[in-house]
Amino acid sequence: MVKKRKHSETQVIEPAKKDESETERPKRTLLGWKDKPEEKETESLPPHQGGFRNKEKVLVTCSRRINYRYRHLMLNLVSLLPHCKKDSKVESTSSKGATLNELVELKNCSSSLFFECRKHKDLYLWMVKCPSGPSVKFLVNAVHTMEELKLTGNHLKGSRPLLTFSANFDKDAHWKLLKEMIIQIFGTPKDHRKSKPFYDHAFVFSIVDDHIWFRNYQISVPHNETDKMARGGLDKMTLVEVGPRFCLNPIKIFGGSFGGPTLYENPFFISPNQIRALEKKQKAGKFAKKVKAKTRRKMHELSNPLEPDEFADMWKE
Repeated sequence: MVKKRKHSETQVIEPAKKDESETERPKRTLLGWKDKPEEKETESLPPHQGGFRNKEKVLVTCSRRINYRYRHLMLNLVSLLPHCKKDSKVESTSSKGATLNELVELKNCSSSLFFECRKHKDLYLWMVKCPSGPSVKFLVNAVHTMEELKLTGNHLKGSRPLLTFSANFDKDAHWKLLKEMIIQIFGTPKDHRKSKPFYDHAFVFSIVDDHIWFRNYQISVPHNETDKMARGGLDKMTLVEVGPRFCLNPIKIFGGSFGGPTLYENPFFISPNQIRALEKKQKAGKFAKKVKAKTRRKMHELSNPLEPDEFADMWKE
């Protein structure tokens, strides 16, 4: 026979009441805490004391029918800028500004580098701060990519560069504006997810003959056998060029994005079409000189005819 339990044994024991002063632990889910605990007012810092976070992103793209050499230059810059985003080619038309502004907004970027190739010969670089401007248009000359230079320098991909500028960037107002734009576009943001937290190469921007010359150098420091920096090794630091190389000739500075009011225009700029036209005229001038020389020779022969030869018909009989 099974014994019945007493009524007192079947009573449910009530759990002990929790102290109201204790905070309940939030529930844990796959996506994190369900209810995050509220932060105390004393712990929260005002935005100006919390630190500035650089969220600069650069959209790098090019126009259709670009030359292979200029495309390799664009890819070299993409490998040097870990905070950039690539996109497909854009048709180089009068409405390219609206298209590129829309692409920059879709990619959540704040700047843009647009390589525009014309006639498969001339390369123009647009350096733009979107969406309100300013924007600069350059003519790119003296292009040498990493593949064709074959230099001995080599630095880690994604590391942050040191930006160095020549002293004449502080000479005029338009050079100061270009320096600030270069700092914002080519400077890798701190703590970026694709960047390395140290410096091992330097970008050098120098102004010579009103052109901006770009060089990329690896910072080489000697090490000893224990793979540590030798004492006094900073004095023996050397720079080894990596590449690429190119020269920027500023044409115009606009107040808006890919257009707007003209803030500065280079008075010494000559377009490549004018240079080629002058070369053709010089070549055409050489041919014209030859034609004029032939006509002068004929006129001289007609005005000064030769006297008849006495012995010309001697052997005809």
